[in-house]
Formats: sequence, C-alpha cells, structure tokens
Amino acid sequence: MIKIIRIEPLEGKLLRLYFSDASHGDYDLQPLIAQHTELVQPLNNDDYFKRCYLELGALCWPNGLELSPANIHRKLAERQLLRYEEKVA
Repeated sequence: MIKIIRIEPLEGKLLRLYFSDASHGDYDLQPLIAQHTELVQPLNNDDYFKRCYLELGALCWPNGLELSPANIHRKLAERQLLRYEEKVA
C-alpha cells in the first residue's frame, strides 16, 4: 500500500510528495481547486493551502479534505511525473 511520507509545498498550488516506494513527484492541485467544491475552496488561500498534513499516509487539510495517496501516485505515474530515488550501495 502506497503512502505519502513527506510533503513540501512549492510555488502556486504545487506540492512535492514523497511516497513510501522511494518515488516523489510534484502534484498540481489547481485542477481540483477549479472544481469549486465546498471542501477545496479553502485551498485558494495560500496560508491554508500550506496547512496540509499527513494522516496515515494520506494528504489532508484541517477542514476534513483527505486525498488518497494511491490515487495521487497513480495520476503522477500516468503523467510520467514520478521520479525514483537512486539507492547508494
């Protein structure tokens, strides 16, 4: 089961996400925010956007918004946006 293990907020609505399989990728939340649903509207505020945290490996915000790490990982993989850490022997 894929989990997010670290988050780094970047410029705009991008988050660099590090996954439990040693991969990482930059995830753009602007398309989700553009849907204008009640749960995603607070993400328009930059300070609120940066209040993201991890709970059991899922990406979360204080208002109850929770995004599946497996779904994010799949989307990044489909778009060839995942990078893997090279292991040093």
